[in-house]
Amino acid sequence: MEFEFTFETAGPTLGDQRKFRQFRYRHMARKHSKHGSHDDLHREGEATPAAAVPCWLCSRPTGKTIVWHHPVPKSRGGRDVVPMHPICQKTLIANFTNSELQRYGMDVDGLLANPPVRKFVDWVANKDPDFTATMTKKRR
Repeated sequence: MEFEFTFETAGPTLGDQRKFRQFRYRHMARKHSKHGSHDDLHREGEATPAAAVPCWLCSRPTGKTIVWHHPVPKSRGGRDVVPMHPICQKTLIANFTNSELQRYGMDVDGLLANPPVRKFVDWVANKDPDFTATMTKKRR
């Protein structure tokens, strides 16, 4: 099935661009079957367990869910990301504004100097890596 594209010298019209996108989408090749198994990706003999990455705030090993947190918020020009537990990230968001996080930057010790954060880290130290709990709302 061929589709012929003709563009006049004035340039492609919106209709021509739409037809081309539809044609390209319908004829793109799939890397894997949509409904089949991905046997080549999950071979039992070759699987090596990944080393647990430590959380940036509490230093515990991360579990199944890892949040990639921007220590300096993206809205403040932050580009670096660090691995964290979801509960640790929620604690930071609840206790600090974006301006405060920008001031601390990558300084974990400065964040841990805050008494509520230190209390949280001490409390969560012996919990399971996938532990979750209801967090308090952000203070204003």
